[in-house]
Amino acid sequence: MNDNFGRWQSDFNRQVAHCLEDDVRGRQVVELLRPEEDDYFVLKPKHSGFYSTTLDTLLVYLKARLLIVTGMAGNVCVLFTANDAYMRDFHLAVPADCTASIDPADNESALRQMARVLDADTTPSSALDLHALLELGRG
Repeated sequence: MNDNFGRWQSDFNRQVAHCLEDDVRGRQVVELLRPEEDDYFVLKPKHSGFYSTTLDTLLVYLKARLLIVTGMAGNVCVLFTANDAYMRDFHLAVPADCTASIDPADNESALRQMARVLDADTTPSSALDLHALLELGRG
């Protein structure tokens, strides 16, 4: 997902190409997360990945029960998306080392909130037990 920053005719593939081919900050991250041909893409116009998007329909189609939510900003977009996922009864993991905010203290506060209120697993990514999470998501 991405924010469209008011560009309703933005082209996802062109944005990825720009990040990979031009000298932009974050290029190394885009190289690591480069989408595959069969990956899904959802245009996110506001803070939550669910607000005015097809994400809910897509997740129903995929029969998803577990979401691993990552990104920026942890105290806004990640928090709002996790909150909306929780209200839809998804199991949540928000790896603490895979989210960031402008202010690290705000990020830590958001992670604590997600763990306490949304029952999100905030274990760092290197320590996540993906098999256990998958089983939880099947339940």
